[in-house]
Amino acid sequence: MHLVDSHCHLDFTNFEQDFDAVLARAAEAGVTKIINPGVDLATSRKAVALTESVSPRVNLFAAVGFHPSEAEKLSADNFAALEQLAQNSKVVAVGEIGLDFFKNQKSAKVQTEAFERQLALAQKLNKPVIIHAREADAEIFSTLDQFKNLRGVFHCFGSDWDFAEQVLARGFFIGLTGIVTFANAVNVQEVARKTPLEKLLIETDAPFLAPQKFRGERCEPAFVVEVAQKIAELKNLPFAEIAAKTTQNAEELFGV
Repeated sequence: MHLVDSHCHLDFTNFEQDFDAVLARAAEAGVTKIINPGVDLATSRKAVALTESVSPRVNLFAAVGFHPSEAEKLSADNFAALEQLAQNSKVVAVGEIGLDFFKNQKSAKVQTEAFERQLALAQKLNKPVIIHAREADAEIFSTLDQFKNLRGVFHCFGSDWDFAEQVLARGFFIGLTGIVTFANAVNVQEVARKTPLEKLLIETDAPFLAPQKFRGERCEPAFVVEVAQKIAELKNLPFAEIAAKTTQNAEELFGV
């Protein structure tokens, strides 16, 4: 059995003290590949650097990008540096990018401009995108629809089935985190049940959103097992099938 944690921030300081132990626990849980997205230039560079220092049992890959909360930092110089970084062989996507108007609506214009520039970069380099979307449903799709032949994933999915249908109609994957294990996550559980297995990815978004079993603890890649188990329960399918197909999906999307 193999699992892919398709979104994990191992570059964050939360993992500095026990990085090797975190990877060892991931390997023990069956996690063989991890995608580590950046949220700005510094974290993107660190994500790429970490791909050179992993255990032989876990392969780390990077994504590079500016999170919407960091959009104001995407200067011309930083964009040029990001474009160069994105061409590294271990960079498998542009992300984490997108729009978040939950706390940052005043910066909508800046966010949208940064999102457009990074979508164009992904299109130019023929790389998938990892999209963060929160309280910006219409704006996400109106921006995304300006770019043709993009592929990618709406990560940390927390919306409802209506939104999911629009994501799927555009050919994108849906990334599910530990949220799907929460008792009150009725909408996300409906999405997990209804989304075709061939369009699902599993992720932790560690160090955030530990599954219900580990609520209150720092999340880490080994916990992606809990996500897969919950999806198996919701779909009434064997865990091994969920593990195999979500691994295949991640490998095909990211070319890993």
